[in-house]
Amino acid sequence: MAIRSLIINPGSTSTKIGVFDDEKQILDKTLRHSTEEIEQYPNIYSQKDFRKQMVIDALKEENIEISSLNVCVGRGGLLKSIPGGTYAVTDALLNDLIHPVQGEHASNLGGILAREIGDSIGVPSYIVDPVVVDELEPVARISGVPEIERVSIDHPLNQKAMARKYAKSVGKKYEDVDVIVVHMGGGTSCGVHHNGRMIDVFAALNGDGAFSPERANGLPALALVNLCFSGKFSYEEMKKKIVGGGGFNAYLGTNDMREVNKMCDEGNEKAKLIREAFIYQICKNIGACATVLKGKVDQIILTGGIAYGKNVTDAITERVEWIAPVTVYAGEDELLALAQGALRVMNGEEAVKEY
Repeated sequence: MAIRSLIINPGSTSTKIGVFDDEKQILDKTLRHSTEEIEQYPNIYSQKDFRKQMVIDALKEENIEISSLNVCVGRGGLLKSIPGGTYAVTDALLNDLIHPVQGEHASNLGGILAREIGDSIGVPSYIVDPVVVDELEPVARISGVPEIERVSIDHPLNQKAMARKYAKSVGKKYEDVDVIVVHMGGGTSCGVHHNGRMIDVFAALNGDGAFSPERANGLPALALVNLCFSGKFSYEEMKKKIVGGGGFNAYLGTNDMREVNKMCDEGNEKAKLIREAFIYQICKNIGACATVLKGKVDQIILTGGIAYGKNVTDAITERVEWIAPVTVYAGEDELLALAQGALRVMNGEEAVKEY
């Protein structure tokens, strides 16, 4: 009999839900939340009951009995740094989602809602590969400034799911392949996967690696220090320049790669330069990651929304295919990745981890 899972992936203004029978998706729905609705609540956690009721109502509308669920899975939030895997939503994990240790984010609600709904019907609740997965080797943590340690906060859910997908396609396990995975979305990340762990990464959030549609990422350090102390910008304004207002947004006024491609097609020389610089920096990241594996790379995987653009993936492939073959898995199927994480535990393929 198939294992039926409810998947909950909260965002700032929406809650994506899915229902799977094993890996077959029978429901895919995005519940939208207006700004007015969200602004009623003083913090993320206080939205819990509102979002939970919307999830339950959506299941009823689709004639899916809540009692038919075997497991509830939520998107993990800003917890303490942990190794990758599928984690039971224990009391300790739940407490750190409610009282976030690395900041508030809507994704914190994923595990909270999974636990509450799961408990109400007596089934287990899990999170899978949250953004705080950190499996860096000790040598990869050194930054050059003792007060600053390199950490991993990026796209482990999609990175690991795509690495597993490739491994399965060649008849191997994730633990048996050495791959470089490049996630290209609103943020970018370039990860090195070795022996089932992401041992190094150019991380999307903390200002590392290639710029992205919304983020500045790797910047000349002294120039950044000078800008910070120029008196022209507040602390919050500088943060916005780096995360949210950087990258394509700063140069071209858009975070949509489709718009950038349209500008290029219309002959916009600045857009062409910025797009080429993005591709150039991604390729430099891939090259650097290849050295971590001493050049022994089984595959380079390009994923995320930008990977739908053949002009971008072809240009990256042209620069890096001498390192290893390139596979494109465009987009990101986070709901399926979460369901697969629960299935691996429910089917006994891997042990559940405790926070």
